[in-house]
Amino acid sequence: MKNKFKKFLPTLFRYTIVITIIGVAYIYGTWRPNDIVKNKIIHTVEADVVETAHSFGLHEPSFEYNNDESFISSLKTCIDYINFKTAPRQRIPSAIIISMAGIESAWGTSRFATEGNNLFGIRTWDPDAPQLKPLEVPNARFGVKVYKTKCSSVQDMIDTINNHSAYKDFRKEREKQYDNGDWDYRRLLEKLDAWSTNPKYAGIVFDTIITRQLP
Repeated sequence: MKNKFKKFLPTLFRYTIVITIIGVAYIYGTWRPNDIVKNKIIHTVEADVVETAHSFGLHEPSFEYNNDESFISSLKTCIDYINFKTAPRQRIPSAIIISMAGIESAWGTSRFATEGNNLFGIRTWDPDAPQLKPLEVPNARFGVKVYKTKCSSVQDMIDTINNHSAYKDFRKEREKQYDNGDWDYRRLLEKLDAWSTNPKYAGIVFDTIITRQLP
């Protein structure tokens, strides 16, 4: 019996050490959670907020305007609606969205905006998708997407930046700035260079944010 107990001692000792380590880790993680624990908690809360928003059956707001100011106001209302059902970490600062929409659609007056509800000039290469052809290139292989509403074009713009591989650096920078609690628009816009072939695009969008004091 004593011999069996002696053979069992090393195993018992190892189990004791393992249990002690797990206990310390649990206590430390409970009272001073690490980044992984904190992120899990944050993401869980964010998911609950989104689910609650969906359960409310929110309706897309109307998008009416007759000048730049009312265009900005309607666009901001649309963004607020989308943000309410979007996890905070997946949101795009409203000032960036408004500036890009204003530049791309001539503040809602372009043909693509008025006829196709497309505020960002987003293209499609799907011949079966609703689209408008550029007047100067009627036989182009691509078309500019047509949306049911202008707010749905904003949603598509956000989805594109949140999911397309071309904007992964933007998403990384957004995550970093979100954790720091402060937006650096210029830095974020530098990560959106794939949106336009104009090498000065980021600067134009940033200057528009500043000069128009966009919300």
